[in-house]
Amino acid sequence: MQINEEQLKKFILDSKLVSKTDLDKASAEAIEKKQKLGNILLSSGKISESDLRKTEAFVLGIPFINLVNEKIGFSVLSLIPEPIARNSNIIAYKKNADNLEVAMLDVEDMPVIDFIKKRSGLKILPRLTDVNSIKSALIQYRESLQIEFGNIIQKESASLKAISKDEGEKSEAELKEMAEDLPVVKIVDSLIFHAILQNASDIHIEPGEKDLTVRYRIDGILHDAMVLEKKAAAGITARIKVLSNLKLDEKRLPQDGRFKIDQNGEKVSFRVSTLPTFYGEKTVIRILKENAHGFSLESLGFHGEGLERIHDSLKQKTGMVLATGPTGSGKTTTLYTMLDILNKPEVNISTVEDPIEYQMPRVNQTQVKPEIGLTFANGLRSLLRQDPDVVMVGEIRDKETAGLAINASLTGHLVLSTIHTNSASGAIPRLIDMGVEPFLIVSTVKTIIAQRLVRKLMASKKKHFLSPVEIKNLGKLVDLDRMLVMLREEKIVGAKDTWDKISFYKAVKNAESEDGYASRVGIHEVLKVTPTIRELILKGSSQDDIEVQAKKEGMMTMLEDGVFQAVLGQTTLEEIFRVVSE
Repeated sequence: MQINEEQLKKFILDSKLVSKTDLDKASAEAIEKKQKLGNILLSSGKISESDLRKTEAFVLGIPFINLVNEKIGFSVLSLIPEPIARNSNIIAYKKNADNLEVAMLDVEDMPVIDFIKKRSGLKILPRLTDVNSIKSALIQYRESLQIEFGNIIQKESASLKAISKDEGEKSEAELKEMAEDLPVVKIVDSLIFHAILQNASDIHIEPGEKDLTVRYRIDGILHDAMVLEKKAAAGITARIKVLSNLKLDEKRLPQDGRFKIDQNGEKVSFRVSTLPTFYGEKTVIRILKENAHGFSLESLGFHGEGLERIHDSLKQKTGMVLATGPTGSGKTTTLYTMLDILNKPEVNISTVEDPIEYQMPRVNQTQVKPEIGLTFANGLRSLLRQDPDVVMVGEIRDKETAGLAINASLTGHLVLSTIHTNSASGAIPRLIDMGVEPFLIVSTVKTIIAQRLVRKLMASKKKHFLSPVEIKNLGKLVDLDRMLVMLREEKIVGAKDTWDKISFYKAVKNAESEDGYASRVGIHEVLKVTPTIRELILKGSSQDDIEVQAKKEGMMTMLEDGVFQAVLGQTTLEEIFRVVSE
């Protein structure tokens, strides 16, 4: 069912969708780049996607299907699992006794057609569609699953009435029985699957006086997911404790555990924390997708001088590179991305982590287990005997780990690690607080990266120009003249552009997102420890003095980088101020 390129050209010309000159030019480019003519026309903006797909459908002699605003029954939609539908751009939309009609962007994708045929046992009838139709159908997955999960949870929580009405202390055997009760298992499975589907990073299960609230953290913001009856609390907590191998009858002390599942071929790890509160145990589950990969420093938001500084530091054979920021600011992802750059056959990389968030091929990763004495310090001490070239320490938490990391970088290793501070310059006093001598810091620390995550705008964003008052208020927070110079250096704005001519963006709500944002991008500051910065550290200068000097030497602060990302249209100024002021 391959598209005949000559026929396609003829139909495009006959329908006057593209001029002959543009078509000949695109055709020559397609031959030169060994790409499809349609893709060249699409990327150069000579034809709309909808027109191209309709023409391709006409050439192939198959129907073109528009699914925008079409309601598809969940029983048909779910014949293709959501991850496959998303990754292969294929949607099941119509079924009869023998046939299943599927809408696709690429009707030549035979492996996926064969897979759906085997899975459904039906004859597959491929139909051509466009990106908007695929997006529209993918939203229906989420909506249908939300309804389905809501129904499952309400139905199962209603059947929890069979559980003992005695609200007193329960024995371990009783709690184990509750944890294995079918309604409880279904509720917990649904909560977890729903959270993964929504791309949540955390699940909060919070007991109140009369009910149990479940909240998901999505793109850094907590959202109420559902409210369950209070009687569900004991069983749900017990079930999560069983999964994460925690003590069922211990309710007075906090506990930490972990478990792992395989979700449609994607390995997902969960870090569990329980904490006694006034109305019962609160449980928080951190979700970590182990198969996440394919990041680059550019895709994480690094650019310009900061990006060059990181690449320079990764070329060093010794020294330390530190990533700083609060919990959940993407430090570990930044370190893994750097490890990916360093991960070559001739380099031996060892890590000691808590937890291992992503599994990396050819990297020797060690999981910290404090309960058996395998701490960061002990793990680091042992792995230094394993002849590593690059060492990653998940987090520098105490004096002993800091001392060992410093010594490792002095003895011929490149050390990557994280530390909890609010800014790049703040990492220096934090290390000194841990007992590291200033002369050791200047001998080892090469680069310090501070970061936060901000929500990214969706394509439906609206252009916005700042009023004189807004420009004045922005000027109170950042040096606008300095900012303009940096924007011009990276050719983001024209040489003569002024702030009233520079466009920013506003979030626009749409069918896919309640607030106009989806996923997140990093804002960073990258401090290079130069000879002048070293002198300031040895003199015992404050972090403010270090930051002033770093700015003179070309460091873009986190707030400035936020404004930079807002000018790029990645996010909004409101989102930057929300995150940086936290």
